[in-house]
Amino acid sequence: MSTAGELTVLGIETSCDETAAAVVVREGAGRGRIVSNVVRAQWEQHRPFGGVVPELAARAHVECLDEIVGQALADAGVALGDVDGIAVTAGPGLIGGLMVGVITAETLAMVTRKPLVAVNHLEAHALTVGLTDGVAPPYLLLLVSGGHTQLLAVKDVGTYVRLGSTIDDALGEAFDKTAKLLGLGAPGGPAVERAAAAGQIGRFDLPRPMFNRPEPNFSFSGLKNAIRLAAVAAAPLSEQDIADLSADFQAAVAASVENRVERSFHLSEAALGYGAPRRLVVAGGVAANQALRAGLERLAARCGYTLHVPPVALCGDNGAMIAWAGAERLARGWVTPPGFVARARWPLDAAAAAVLGAGRLGAKA
Repeated sequence: MSTAGELTVLGIETSCDETAAAVVVREGAGRGRIVSNVVRAQWEQHRPFGGVVPELAARAHVECLDEIVGQALADAGVALGDVDGIAVTAGPGLIGGLMVGVITAETLAMVTRKPLVAVNHLEAHALTVGLTDGVAPPYLLLLVSGGHTQLLAVKDVGTYVRLGSTIDDALGEAFDKTAKLLGLGAPGGPAVERAAAAGQIGRFDLPRPMFNRPEPNFSFSGLKNAIRLAAVAAAPLSEQDIADLSADFQAAVAASVENRVERSFHLSEAALGYGAPRRLVVAGGVAANQALRAGLERLAARCGYTLHVPPVALCGDNGAMIAWAGAERLARGWVTPPGFVARARWPLDAAAAAVLGAGRLGAKA
């Protein structure tokens, strides 16, 4: 049972192809600690299809979620009745998987009479540094994952201003498609990064999308096409060709992202207030890429920002980030009423203009 001023929260994550549950404690000072964190990936089920199959993902969640929740509670040494609240990813994501998680969490909350907190998956990524580094808003956030590429001014928990977004593909998708093109397998991000480690940068002339454009938006469809054309021209590809293509792709991505982030600094300062700390937070699955981290570290140092990135194990989808976001909301008295419906699309900044990749209805979630 939680001590005075503490909140113990069970978090459930089923938005895509990881089934995850965790128990997190939020201390009275607003700092947190992970008590347990269980993640089961589904890549072996999806590998034959070259990508995530929504129906298979939902079925896999159904088959193992009860076990994962039980394991998270057992690892934490707490009973379900001992938690102060149950948090669950309610969107955005694959609707079948989301429904599995939401129905499970609602049932557990009803049986135990514990408060339920529906968590926006993007907000969970955005707030993870509070759990890992004790960093609270305000800060500038670069959110890079398989389905999202956005720059947001994080003013406070629940208050976000979108500054820029991809106008076509998410960065994680570009990594996945590049990996598939080069026969590197899945998941694409780590596969391309491994191949790039043996590659020589500069052999292939790839574009830096949106470079020096005034608005801090992103674009990766042209880069995907450029690497496809380069691969076709160099075919049949040797292992060194693949490594060099991967290295040049990763270098182009890093240069483009660094440029886009730098363009967002003045907008961030205006949104957060010119006296706000200069902090850049990077979150989402692609934040695990070491070349991207290194480039953003250099950029932050040059521009007077401090860089905060969660540990690699917490960059991808996990239950700990859901539990933490739920604890932050629960501490403010924000509880989800019965009957909440899972949302395939759920933007953090609902007032922002619709842009492909922003998570708004009618745009890619």
